Amino acid sequence: MSIAPRGSHRTTGYSITEQFHTFDAHNPHVYRALERMTARRLATGTTRIGMKDLFEDLRRQLPHGVAGLNNNYTALYARKLIDGHPHWASAFELRRRRAA
Repeated sequence: MSIAPRGSHRTTGYSITEQFHTFDAHNPHVYRALERMTARRLATGTTRIGMKDLFEDLRRQLPHGVAGLNNNYTALYARKLIDGHPHWASAFELRRRRAA
């Protein structure tokens, strides 16, 4: 019997990165919302942004939440935001990735 939670990479065979890319492709509104939220916070003078805080705000803002918005995706969304907006790099703290 497996102790891994249903849908984890241990049971599906897919890495977190692969799961993220699938989720992101099916939910482009999530990235756009994170982009808007980041821009708004930076416009108010905020210099540091926590992606998990953005995730919680997003969950509260959307009428039925976002099915599948996994906290494992926070770092990947932060990196995607920085890739799309390099001038935002100083707003997010990134750690070195252990896995691809």
